[in-house]
Amino acid sequence: MSKLFIPLVKTALSVTLCTALGLSGAQAQPAAKEPLPLQEIRQFTDVYSAIKAFYVDADQTKDSLLLENALAGMLSGLDPHSAYLDKEAFEEMKEGTEGEFGGLGLEVTMDASGVLVIAPIDDTPAARAGILAGDIIVKIDNQATRAMSLSENVKLMRGKPKTKIDLVIARKGLDKPLEITITRDIIKVQSVKMKELPDGIAYIRISQFQEHTANDLAKYLTALNKKNHLKGLVLDLRNDPGGLLNAAIGVVSAFVDKDQIVVSTKGRTADSNREFKTRPADYLNFGQKPSDDLVAKLPAQVKKVPMVVLINAASASASEIVSGALQDHKRATIMGQQSFGKGSVQTVLPLRPMDGSEPTTGIKLTTSRYYTPSGRSIQATGITPDIEIADTAEGNYASFNIREADLAHHLKSEEAKKESEKKMNEAQKKEAKIENQPKTRYFFGDDNDFQLQQAVHYLEGEKYLTGFEPIAEAKKTTEKANKNNQK
Repeated sequence: MSKLFIPLVKTALSVTLCTALGLSGAQAQPAAKEPLPLQEIRQFTDVYSAIKAFYVDADQTKDSLLLENALAGMLSGLDPHSAYLDKEAFEEMKEGTEGEFGGLGLEVTMDASGVLVIAPIDDTPAARAGILAGDIIVKIDNQATRAMSLSENVKLMRGKPKTKIDLVIARKGLDKPLEITITRDIIKVQSVKMKELPDGIAYIRISQFQEHTANDLAKYLTALNKKNHLKGLVLDLRNDPGGLLNAAIGVVSAFVDKDQIVVSTKGRTADSNREFKTRPADYLNFGQKPSDDLVAKLPAQVKKVPMVVLINAASASASEIVSGALQDHKRATIMGQQSFGKGSVQTVLPLRPMDGSEPTTGIKLTTSRYYTPSGRSIQATGITPDIEIADTAEGNYASFNIREADLAHHLKSEEAKKESEKKMNEAQKKEAKIENQPKTRYFFGDDNDFQLQQAVHYLEGEKYLTGFEPIAEAKKTTEKANKNNQK
């Protein structure tokens, strides 16, 4: 997946990210060293020498290029999230935590058929063009994506603002691929959005977890509480691919009492085994003063207001940490669909140049797994909603339904594998019941958002639908809801 992160900290030695980015100021301590595998190293040097001597194109055998390719291959073979970061990728990693970068606005990973869309980012060229989570990009400007690495595909999709790019997309349920032309733009991600709904209910959407997410959320909550009595809250994490770990902790801290566990990590080294709690030390940005902490100043009412959290198959990483923590602490009802299952931590280790200058490249290495407060592993299983709700009253949209468990080399345990297969089989059975594919399209938070409508019904104590009812009953209830919205 191309993006959880601990906040970006510029130190001389290391930066730790978790996404799908997370950074800590402390240098990760390696496990006990093992003897060097001399026979395997000798084999590597033999292959290296053969390439240098015999490969047909000499310009492809430069030492720097061969070694970069070797590093990239070594890391990509571990799991879907470990990777070598060249200069461009290393710089893009830093841009991604600051909320502004150039491109189309897609969160992607590699699939055997091409580039898999994990989630389109709100209010970006990709979202406006109608690209959906689960789409597979098979061609970019007439170049086959499966023949290239993820980083090569991402480079093709990025470019100067106002330039056009042609995509060929495979979508489940369609006989022919879609051909879409998109104009690139500067992607400015507004992390938090808020909308007031009738009867004292508020809708807050988080599209990514960034440096200012927790404070922006606190501003909205404070304003809502002053304006009127907050009776209910819908927190929307659908299509949120993750972001900064401390931002996720800050969001949970807004709704849960102080010093409660949000998430824990377990890995091979001592400093990989940690508990993160609802306390300023775990969510404040590097260099941020306690006086700037708006989460700590929130009124007590915010920690008691009835809540629904919406998730779907494209809710990953930090989104799963938040929804899992609120679910375990029984602070919110989780509605929607099984989340993605991105429950591993990546640490970014900058590679220092030989001349001692600032690092411009690095490696992103999976170092631990995430666990919810009750000890559930998120990896390859995700968060199961308390109430499953389809995309629309007519059922789910056609989708390839690809999650972490479907990615090559993903981290797993036998227990996780069995649980994942069971959940996938249940989802496939439900999908098979849908007679007609839904025609209704909507943007998250608009008047046609079926899942949001059901969340509001739930908070108000009214009857809600799941989207798996007979079409006639669903249509009747939806029409009634639309009439009420127009009043």
